[in-house]
Formats: sequence, structure tokens, C-alpha cells
Amino acid sequence: MKSDQQTLYEQAHEHLRAGKWQDAASAFTSLLERDEADEGSLVGLAQALDRLGDYDRMYKVAQQAVELNPDSALALACQARALQKLERLSEATVANDQALLLDTNLALAWFNRSGQQLIQERFAEALRSAERAIEIDATDARTWANKGIALLNLNRLSEALEASNQSLAYEPDYLVALQMKGEVLRRMVRLKDLIVTMRHALEIAPDDIYSLNLMVYALRTSGEYDLLQQVVEHLIGLAPDTLYALESQMIALRGLGKFEEAREPIDRILELELDNVHIWTIKADNLYRLERYREAASAATHALQLDPEYAPARRVHEKAVRLMYQRKGRKR
Repeated sequence: MKSDQQTLYEQAHEHLRAGKWQDAASAFTSLLERDEADEGSLVGLAQALDRLGDYDRMYKVAQQAVELNPDSALALACQARALQKLERLSEATVANDQALLLDTNLALAWFNRSGQQLIQERFAEALRSAERAIEIDATDARTWANKGIALLNLNRLSEALEASNQSLAYEPDYLVALQMKGEVLRRMVRLKDLIVTMRHALEIAPDDIYSLNLMVYALRTSGEYDLLQQVVEHLIGLAPDTLYALESQMIALRGLGKFEEAREPIDRILELELDNVHIWTIKADNLYRLERYREAASAATHALQLDPEYAPARRVHEKAVRLMYQRKGRKR
């Protein structure tokens, strides 16, 4: 008959395999309360904490496992993973190299190596390491994502898209894979697919700046100004002085014919970039559309002072001056 401890140990590993990270962490913690020197539970807890993003605790737990058994490749790989996420890269490399010396068929160690190589922008090597990890364990969504990121940076877009889809097949809500897929779709200019992908990403992480920027790009490029206005207002709430967000808000409002409301983002952009001839010209055009011709001519004049050869500013200036004098003539 199995003991309670053995049953709990099996349940903990089942939670780990099923991706129930919090349940796995709780079960391994309970086991360690009974025996703090249980190497298997320490390593299991470290793996669960990795998926929960608790890297400080992961490092401490992995360190305990390494102290108990310095020849445990998995414990060393867990330690390396935590160190990498804590940005202690030199220490991470040493620990991971030790893990691979002990076990050249350890998927986690090859995954770690691919991650380190991505950070170092050694993309061809990162691709080979990720592929080696996949040979050993093809079910880890994170390794497929690393492969995709390497392919993306090597400009192998179709293969990167395939890798991101494979990652999402194993973990549909994996934000990194969704972001990577979004970036691939952006470069492929597949705007409808990009919108669908970023909608999924933002359901998981509504305040994720990277996903919001990709969604803004897709809506801005496809001219879906109603939704763009909603998304960009949320983005500005999170990052109020971001030029791209302010420009996108300006584009959305002008695209919807809301020229009076567009004045605020235009002026905020000019506070950040006072010498931007393009935005001064847009300000002039915006005022022109509001039939404020004298102010439009003044803004266009400022743009032409910055760049006398800038044709769009000259055209707005000419139109504004002509209508300004026509209006003045009618008043007489």
C-alpha cells in the first residue's frame, strides 16, 4: 500500500505534467514540510516556481537541491534558469554548462542555453540549441517560442510563424508565443490575423504594452479608427508620454473627423518634439479643417521655418492664407 507521502509525491508530479503550477507548488511545499532534504520535491518545486514566475524563491529552492546533490543536472539547470531570469547571466552560464556536462540529454539545459544565446543575440546558435531541446522534449511551449524568436531574428518568417503556432498548440495562452506570433504577422502585414492574435494576448494581459502597441499598429494601418481610439486611450493611460501612442490617438481622432479633440494629442506631441515639421504641418491642417485659417497659416509658417522645402506645409499655408483673405473680403 502506498504511503500518504508517496501518494502526495505522485499527485505533485501529475500537477506538474498537467501544467497546474500552483497546485504542484503547494503539493511540493507540503512534502518539504515533512522532509526539507527531499531533493526530488525541491527540484519539482523549483520547476513549478519557474512557471509561476517566482524566480527569487526558485533560485533558493534550486540552490538547496544543488547543495544536497551537486551532481544533479536537473537541479543545476533549475538554478541556471533562475539565475538567468534574475539577470545573473555569468553565473547562469556556469551552472548550465555544469548541467550539460552531467547530462547532455537534458531538455531544460538546452532550453536555458538557447535563452542565453538569444540574450547575447547569437541567433543561429540559439536556433540550434532550441532544436536540440525540441529533439529531447517536443512538448515544451517555451522551447518552441525560443526557436521562433531565433527564426524571427534570422528573418525566416514563415518558419517563425510555424514555431509560434507549435508553441501555442501546447500552451494556447502563452503570452511570449502570442507576442512573437504578433510580431511575425506584423512583418508579414497580415493585419486581420494580427488583430485576432493581439485580441487573445490582451484578454490574457490587458495592460501588456508590447501587445497593445502591436494592436495599435494593426488598427492604425487598417484604418479601424473607432477601435483604435479605444485601444490607444488605454495605452496612453499606461504610458502617457509615449510618442507612438499619442500619434496613434491623433490619427484615430482625425480619422473619425474629431478635429477639435485631436488638438490635445497634437499639442502634447509638440511638447515632446518641438521641432517636428510633420506634426506642425498636421497641426496646421487640423486648424484648417476647423476653419481657423489664421492659426492654420501661423502653424504652417512655423513648419516652413523648420524646413522651407517641406511641400505639405506649403500647401496647407497657401490654402489657409487664401481662405483667410476670402473670409476677410466677405466681412468687408
